Amino acid sequence: MISRSSLLACTIGACLASSGVPALSQGIAGLVPHRAVYNLELKDASERSGINNMFGRMVYEFTGSACEGYRVSFRFVTQVETASEKKVTDQQSTTFEDPKTGRFEFESKTFNDDRLDKEVAGLAERRNDKLAVDITMPAEKKIDLTAARFPTQHTIDVIERAKRGDHFFEARIYDGSEDGDKTLFTSTIVGSPVSAGADDPDASGAGKLKAEKTWPVTIAYFDDNKDGDSQPNYRMSFKLYENGVSRDLTMDYGDFVLKGNLVKLDFLPEETCKSN
Repeated sequence: MISRSSLLACTIGACLASSGVPALSQGIAGLVPHRAVYNLELKDASERSGINNMFGRMVYEFTGSACEGYRVSFRFVTQVETASEKKVTDQQSTTFEDPKTGRFEFESKTFNDDRLDKEVAGLAERRNDKLAVDITMPAEKKIDLTAARFPTQHTIDVIERAKRGDHFFEARIYDGSEDGDKTLFTSTIVGSPVSAGADDPDASGAGKLKAEKTWPVTIAYFDDNKDGDSQPNYRMSFKLYENGVSRDLTMDYGDFVLKGNLVKLDFLPEETCKSN
């Protein structure tokens, strides 16, 4: 959820009462509001990337409900070191997804060394078999796209399919990333649930969730006009709890790979559906 990093927002959300964590909200498919903080470090980089080192932090905040809509706030800060320079990139995004009306609002800003480099904002609405997108920044533009899932809906789909034991599925998503003018095609692989091992890098960061099983998930993102032999634009792997919280992230951008370890997890007040 804001260039490639925004896609992390498609997969992060909710906790089990038996663990002493806030009970699941009815109608939100098991997700609970939370704030997750990840430390980022460079796992691998090709010579072509020119990257000597890269590190940073990511903060993901999920709030809302199925009846009031889902809100996601996302910040992704990295320092990149090459042979000739160091650069700090700060990517920030906020989105609102309303499952009742099929409306998705998005706004993202990218700063390079504290200077605003890019700003994109707009909204998308489902209309029959298409997605009507109204971009308001940096310039007004209206486009029609093929119908697609929004990020939280996609997260819910991943969890529901994992519960059923489905190990592979494909979906088209729209999250307003990059210039907000295209959808992405995704291929998702879900492994069987596993318990945390002694060498798990960030199980302790999950707090009361650390003893709960996770599904290992890998999602590959393609341009929507891909053919059968194309390579993904990027690939994400992570461990996913039944409530939507993710940890042990691996973000593969082709020329370089980032690792994200969960270091802090806070559960936020739940929202109840308002009666009419």
